[in-house]
Amino acid sequence: MTQSEFLNTVLPFKDKVYRLAKRLLVSSEEAEDATQEVLIKLWSKKNQMESYKNVEAFSMTMTKNLCFDKLKSKQAQNLKIVHTNYEDHNTSLQKQVEVTDSLDWVAKIIETLPEQQRMIIQLRDIEQYDLDEISKMLDMKNTAVRVALSRARKTIREQLTNTHNYGIK
Repeated sequence: MTQSEFLNTVLPFKDKVYRLAKRLLVSSEEAEDATQEVLIKLWSKKNQMESYKNVEAFSMTMTKNLCFDKLKSKQAQNLKIVHTNYEDHNTSLQKQVEVTDSLDWVAKIIETLPEQQRMIIQLRDIEQYDLDEISKMLDMKNTAVRVALSRARKTIREQLTNTHNYGIK
């Protein structure tokens, strides 16, 4: 595999790798380092890459494992998921404040979810992977992924409803 073939294969999902690393590691610098490490590992495996069914899923799994290894080595326990790729240039200031507030609430609620549910929400609802890809990445059965996703969404929905309906009778 040539360098240009490698870049054509890897560049379309490089940003997804970075976003997943950033959500797991919180620090932009550490996420950039993790992204570089994943790309270097992929480059070292470039001759085997054609044997992988889905290079993107493989790299996301590598990213997840690398980030978990980094977190374990630091014994860090403060995982944070932040969703900041929402933009709409045609909304009023009040609407923008409401949307930002809602996204902040969702991010805070997601932080309280169990680790597995956080990962599944990240991969499904933010990164838009399908359930089969997520089940392969996380080495889980498809039904277990669906159940965890459903529970996570239910928790988010209930906590958002409780937060926004607080004081209203």
